[in-house]
Amino acid sequence: MATLRLIITIIFVIAALAIIIIVLMQEGKGSGLSGMTGENSDTFWAQNKKNSLEGRFELFTKLIAAVFIISAALLGMI
Repeated sequence: MATLRLIITIIFVIAALAIIIIVLMQEGKGSGLSGMTGENSDTFWAQNKKNSLEGRFELFTKLIAAVFIISAALLGMI
């Protein structure tokens, strides 16, 4: 049981560090003053964002957050 706890703890710490790094690498979501004008945001960039590096960062953030939450729950149960 101690080895299982150690493995889950290591996964937990790696996921926590990965979330920190990936979130810091992402661009800000605020549109600044340009968001106040009410212009349409259906640009080519907005429509194809999922294929870009920023879209991959968002996907990795969601996946690693799921690993983090699951490992936290498992650590809480052990």
